[in-house]
Amino acid sequence: ERERERERFKYRSACASYKIKYPEWGSCSLGVFICLICSGIHRNIPDIGKVKSLRLSCWEDSEVEFMAENGNEAAKIKYEARVPAYYYKPTHKDCQVLKEQWIKAKYERMEFTQDRKSLVYDEGSRDGMLMKRGRDNGQFLSRRFVLSEREGTLKYFTKSDAKEPKAVIKVDTINASFQPEKIGNPNGLQITYLKDYSTRNIFLYHESSKEIVDWFNSIRAVQLHYLKVAFPGASEFELTPKLTRNFLKEGYMEKTGPRQTEGFKKRWFTLDHRRLMYFKDPLDAFAKGEVFLGHRDLGYSAHAGLPSGTHSNGAWRHGITIVTPERSFLFTCESEAEQQDWLKHFNDVTSAQMSPQEYSGEEANGVACVRLHHHITDSRRARD
Repeated sequence: ERERERERFKYRSACASYKIKYPEWGSCSLGVFICLICSGIHRNIPDIGKVKSLRLSCWEDSEVEFMAENGNEAAKIKYEARVPAYYYKPTHKDCQVLKEQWIKAKYERMEFTQDRKSLVYDEGSRDGMLMKRGRDNGQFLSRRFVLSEREGTLKYFTKSDAKEPKAVIKVDTINASFQPEKIGNPNGLQITYLKDYSTRNIFLYHESSKEIVDWFNSIRAVQLHYLKVAFPGASEFELTPKLTRNFLKEGYMEKTGPRQTEGFKKRWFTLDHRRLMYFKDPLDAFAKGEVFLGHRDLGYSAHAGLPSGTHSNGAWRHGITIVTPERSFLFTCESEAEQQDWLKHFNDVTSAQMSPQEYSGEEANGVACVRLHHHITDSRRARD
């Protein structure tokens, strides 16, 4: 019987939302094949929530015919006809809130069909209240945020009726990434931007998952508009990778100071493309220091182990040495698996060709500032 059921759905290839091969579930109401994760989301959507297991459920002949007549490709043509270039399509690795809102936007709200009207992300501005974590006290308080395409800024105000903003953030310096586990809220969003040549983090959430994802995609829409103006000859395909990005890796390592004689201390590390930042706490507003990772031909490399004679006072023994033209940086990891994973990411970065912007212009200035900032913080905190 199971072989017969499998034969009936032999034309399935991948999940309708993600590239997971040979999904084990089907939506009887939409005629699409979906993975286990999607099946749970579909069940919670009224009117389209009828799902069945391809192997374990009993299928009527009419349902099997409906699946064959429709299928993933037909659904994509209908429900994804006009997805904006800036709209973030989550992968199976992304957090639940992004997956949930992508599926709801497609099938429940039908935002991307051929006859859709204007989208909220296209309005060029957004004004609303978000919960923001206080830099010093760690408490989340309601703050007003205003996004403006015309000004190219994201502002936030300590009070809803305040005339002057607490901060004015240029959209071209913003990165936004969902961090539910770090922030401790399923709708947690981290905004990273440049302030006085240093990287600043703010942590936000909204009780409504739709609201926080709408903010996320509105920021991406404004950023794409900014890039189109800045690079009029570039295509949307070339520009969309320059919008928000997920960090390559985050986690704890131990590090020693610039003299390499200080004790190793546990720090939270974030690898954001070519910048390795470290923090005393994952929710710190500012990094204690940053290490720039250039191309290996320029003298950047990473390898397992520590220089002979290095005294490691901590319990973590799996060492990593990052070599830069200025100096070497020493770290230790809790396990060999973590060591190898960090090394893979470091070596991937140093093997990747640097863009012209990374050699010159604003990003080169940013690199110089990163190095200066790192030099200053290391000098001030030699024991860190």
